[in-house]
Amino acid sequence: MAETWNFIDSGNCSPEYNMALDEALLYWHSKGEIEPTIRFYGWDPATLSIGYFQKVEKDIDMDAVEKHGLGFVRRPTGGRAVLHDQEVTYSVIVTEDHPKMPQSVTEAYRVISEGLLEGFKSLGLEAYFAVPKTEEEKQELKAPRSGVCFDAPSYYELVVEGRKVAGSAQTRQKGVILQHGSILLDIDEDKLFDCFKFKNERIRERMQRNFKKKAVAINELREEPVTVQEASEAFKRGFEKGLDIQLKPIQLTSEQEEFVRQIIQDRYGNKQWNFQR
Repeated sequence: MAETWNFIDSGNCSPEYNMALDEALLYWHSKGEIEPTIRFYGWDPATLSIGYFQKVEKDIDMDAVEKHGLGFVRRPTGGRAVLHDQEVTYSVIVTEDHPKMPQSVTEAYRVISEGLLEGFKSLGLEAYFAVPKTEEEKQELKAPRSGVCFDAPSYYELVVEGRKVAGSAQTRQKGVILQHGSILLDIDEDKLFDCFKFKNERIRERMQRNFKKKAVAINELREEPVTVQEASEAFKRGFEKGLDIQLKPIQLTSEQEEFVRQIIQDRYGNKQWNFQR
């Protein structure tokens, strides 16, 4: 019989709430207070999130972030910057020693990404796992050319027609895996590239041109556009099938919401955390 995991669909939330709730879910699961959990969410306002180790002053044009009215937050996970706008964001929280989870980070990515793969299939897209093969692709992972997340696929990220359709990041704390990522429905490349610093306009143009060859959004690949609701339903079914689980919707208690607010105060809602690296 399929194991039952928790499911939360948060809808659109503030950037600080989104990151604080993911962290809280990791904490509660580490204490055995909740089952493994899958969560879907959106962003209000649209937000630029940066990886835990990214340097704001090196990569990010904060004037452009403000000009576009974007939120800004530092994730607890690594990786590069992502513009969260027209997308479904997912997070998966599960212990490292769960029977379904391989020990290696890369292999755990693959297992979790089976849920994404099934979601894309149910939307009629022939997605497959990226495995960097050439030396150049492997070097690109070690020393990225830009701060943009969708610039190159990592191991076991999802690709359609050679272009990346979902970007994910993972952290492991307190014996728990937190993997979250973006499933792009549409993408505004000009807005995305406005948010980064480039040595000159020519470099930006070249990067943006290359980006089009490397990343794609779901609605570019389909004749019928997909709504957030339809995508959420497809990926919920996808995770159930890909991980052989049943998802049970849960609501946070008022005590849990208070705990999330405390994390916002301590970290994601303050400038010291978001700008510090």
